[in-house]
Amino acid sequence: MSEMYSASAAKGLAAYQHNKDALLLAIESSCDETAASVLRGDREVLSMSVYTQIPLHRKFGGVVPELASRSHVEKIGEVVNYALESAKVTIDDISAIAVTCGPGLVGALLVGVSYAKGLAFAKGLPLIGVNHLAGHIAANYLTYPDLKPPFMCLVASGGHSHIIKVEDYHKFTLLGRTRDDAAGEAFDKVARALGLPYPGGPELEKLAREGDPNKYPFHSALNQSIEESDFSFSGIKTAVVNLLHNAEQKGESLDPADIAASFQRAVCDALTMKSVHAAKAHGMDTLALAGGVSANKALRGALEAECRRQGVRFCCPDFRFCTDNAAMIACAGHYGLMAGQLSGLELNAVPNLALC
Repeated sequence: MSEMYSASAAKGLAAYQHNKDALLLAIESSCDETAASVLRGDREVLSMSVYTQIPLHRKFGGVVPELASRSHVEKIGEVVNYALESAKVTIDDISAIAVTCGPGLVGALLVGVSYAKGLAFAKGLPLIGVNHLAGHIAANYLTYPDLKPPFMCLVASGGHSHIIKVEDYHKFTLLGRTRDDAAGEAFDKVARALGLPYPGGPELEKLAREGDPNKYPFHSALNQSIEESDFSFSGIKTAVVNLLHNAEQKGESLDPADIAASFQRAVCDALTMKSVHAAKAHGMDTLALAGGVSANKALRGALEAECRRQGVRFCCPDFRFCTDNAAMIACAGHYGLMAGQLSGLELNAVPNLALC
């Protein structure tokens, strides 16, 4: 059975590579979004279908892995069918399948990987497992038709804060990363300390618009070193928590908007300074932003302003491609297939999958 499938998948891959209008179905289920998308060729998104679990997890203040996995099981068929219907195609029109295989929550990933493998096996279609971070980087290709490697990319999300040199569509070099909390993780933890609802990042950004970003000098020595590409956000988070605790013990009242604005500025300044410096130091004329935190308008604005000052082109995904979605997975999967990458039925979920 597996030999027959492998032969069919190899034949399908060759056909896919020679058809610039081939349709690819992608599935994303790494965390709390069940998503599917149909892509024509390299960058034409025909449909995007996303079911969010935010209401399910809000009462717990964060994602509950077991609940996330169950929700994916319940919704994945519906989400995939809707993506096909919205694209006005059927599964018989699809030439290849891509699916997120890591990093992420292992149970959530397994739902998407199992469903994708079942479809690929049933239809004899080529299958490719996609790294979730590669998908976030590829979201920029969907926004900028002319964007091509090489370029520098800052990936900022709930689980990652990486400075990555994109050597080619499927080749990456890690230049810097967080040594503790990721930027999005720190946003969520500070938001929780301020009593904001889940998801905390967008709520903190909204509150920060009302505050003074210069009120509190949150900083860390590592983040202020331009020669050091790594980040550290745990100390800034702890400084916020200590400030709140000390004020509570003294019976003092602090403006949460000032705290939110000052914290956000500290994080954005570090991400901006280090990523733009990395682009210049490595001779890159383009800096791209990717990941869930790329939806933060303060970060987008800071990066755009600094890039303009330094003579570097700045790219960031359209807002619909910032958070977890399957269109970005489809795009990354397409370039992997064009490079001859193919996953077999042994494809598995890898919760700590590294990009490079």
